[in-house]
Amino acid sequence: MKNKKWKHLVYILIVLLIASFVIRKAVCRKPQEIIETIKPAYGSIQTSISTTGTVQPQNRLEIKPPISGRIDRILVKEGEKVKVGQALALMSSTERAALLDAAHPKGEEVVRYWREVYKPTPLIAPIDGEVIVRAVEPGQTVVSTDAVVVLSDRLIVKAQVDETDIGRVKVDQVAVISLDAYPYIKIKGIVDHISYESTIVNNVTVYEVDILPEKVPDVFRSGMSANVVITEKSKGDILLIPLNAIVQDKDGNFVMLNRGKGKKAVKRKVEVGISDGQNVEVVSGLGPEDKIIVKTQRYLPSKNTEHGGSPFMPFGRKR
Repeated sequence: MKNKKWKHLVYILIVLLIASFVIRKAVCRKPQEIIETIKPAYGSIQTSISTTGTVQPQNRLEIKPPISGRIDRILVKEGEKVKVGQALALMSSTERAALLDAAHPKGEEVVRYWREVYKPTPLIAPIDGEVIVRAVEPGQTVVSTDAVVVLSDRLIVKAQVDETDIGRVKVDQVAVISLDAYPYIKIKGIVDHISYESTIVNNVTVYEVDILPEKVPDVFRSGMSANVVITEKSKGDILLIPLNAIVQDKDGNFVMLNRGKGKKAVKRKVEVGISDGQNVEVVSGLGPEDKIIVKTQRYLPSKNTEHGGSPFMPFGRKR
């Protein structure tokens, strides 16, 4: 019985090995060089830096009480716009709170008297902004280190740019912001500030870049994750050719010109400008009527599948 079991196991292993070999051979794709002749074309091109960031207040201001005591009223709510000088909350000092508590058993008239004599302390907004945090509720006891309300003058995106790309970023460059929570919403912005000090994030040196939205949408919330694309350079109505048409040697950049059937291709020196990784700007050396040779590599199916036959049939061909 043991010998039969071993024979079965060996047989199964052989079948699996053969099947694996046949499948791998069937799906194998081999690169093949394709030679094409094209003409330069006019178009637009831009180079950009893609990165991630977080929605944060540009200036985050915590409103803390000047004295210890008890919150009487909160006059604002989260998301509300406030003006400088506006009262955000009313609070009683520790002494006023004690007096009012002692007056309550004596009747409403006594309480009213002390409320008029001993006025509450208002917490005033020092800037125009938006309430992003309401940290306490009426009746809560606070000290001078407690933030009662947090204001933001406006929400921005703080992007983290790798040190290898920070040299390409300049103030006033155009950027496009999208939020992970709302990927279909695209917000235009500009680079407002580039940090002078780096930080280390996951063992990578990065610099914080402030992206100022042209208009802050209602969906912005502090702490949201964002994707940012900063446009480095942009040009329109320029002559473009595929980047892989460029041949480089010690003398510079060249393209191969197709001079027609039966004639040998010749080298033409060109001056190139910006590139987006696929196309490159032609500054000089070519015209729109020139025919250039472009070599590309394409991956084609193996012989076993190029005729549409089953990979498990002999030679992969249909019968």
